[in-house]
Amino acid sequence: MTNQARRMGNERTETGCALSDIAAAATTLRKAAHDKTQRIRQITSQVKMLALNARIESSRVGEHGRGFTVVANEVGAVGEAIAGLARELEADVDGRIVGLQDQVSRLVTRAQGERLVDLALNAVELIDRNLYERTCDVRWWATDAAVVACAAAESSSEAAGFASRRLGVILSAYTVYLDLWLCDLDGRILATGRPDRFPGLRGQSVAQEPWFRQAAALASGDEYSSADIRAESRLGGAQVATYCASVRRDGEAAGRPLGVLAIHFDWEPQARAIVQGVRVAPEDRARTRVLLVDAGQRVIAASDGAGLLTERLRVDLAGPDSGVVPTTGGRGLVAYHRTPGYETYRGLGWYGVIVQGA
Repeated sequence: MTNQARRMGNERTETGCALSDIAAAATTLRKAAHDKTQRIRQITSQVKMLALNARIESSRVGEHGRGFTVVANEVGAVGEAIAGLARELEADVDGRIVGLQDQVSRLVTRAQGERLVDLALNAVELIDRNLYERTCDVRWWATDAAVVACAAAESSSEAAGFASRRLGVILSAYTVYLDLWLCDLDGRILATGRPDRFPGLRGQSVAQEPWFRQAAALASGDEYSSADIRAESRLGGAQVATYCASVRRDGEAAGRPLGVLAIHFDWEPQARAIVQGVRVAPEDRARTRVLLVDAGQRVIAASDGAGLLTERLRVDLAGPDSGVVPTTGGRGLVAYHRTPGYETYRGLGWYGVIVQGA
């Protein structure tokens, strides 16, 4: 997450807190105004009762009480006027405070929505930065001398063994990968990096795999292809993000293609760490899901671990790149942000999504 985005997120959090404080103060003021006007009404009721008693007593004394009757009537009128003023004051103050509360509530909801959008952007930015590095890795390793030699030798067991050992060395330093596969142009696996952990892969065909067909059509060694997140049966059913580059003669970008290098990123634990690491307020965690969804709105990562690769988000994300929409039934919010890409990595149309219940 960029420093600017983090700063904006902090500012929005502070704004939301300030607005919540204002809302609480308005509620307190409304209660205080109600209590005071009720007290005024009680006092004016007492005044009117005293005026009534005075009129009764003055009528009993006849002519001598006429002056006192006038005073009693005036006191009663004043009490009635004060009571009317109290009613107007309460209605006016109450109406204004209710209006202020409504405005503050809308602002709080807006600030909270913007905060959630920032969190969604944070999640998708982090994964994009991670996957950008994968695109660099595959294009670099496709130029490795052992990889190029094996692709050129094709059926040589010695070259395949050397390439396999070399891929194993790479994997020992890059623990985020499950395996690396070197394939010939027909889609036959020539060498892998973990033959002990995933035996029997050499010689198998991946020619019908979409990721291989895309990689075989790459125009140069500077390009790469990527596949949708999937469970790879050849790797024990693990969820993988596969990135590919073409292996070319002499390791040159413009050289003749010799094969394809596929790297299988260990998706599930890396993605889980990102969505679970998004900073949601402790009091909101129980009602909040942090998701990554692909271009087809399939859930590919979830902070609660539910619905992976099977659930689809039922929200219209066809509009702007980011926004806040109500959940189905309108009892919560869905904040989203489309991938902005990172460096030369354009992204795959994925979204970071925050689903927050009422």
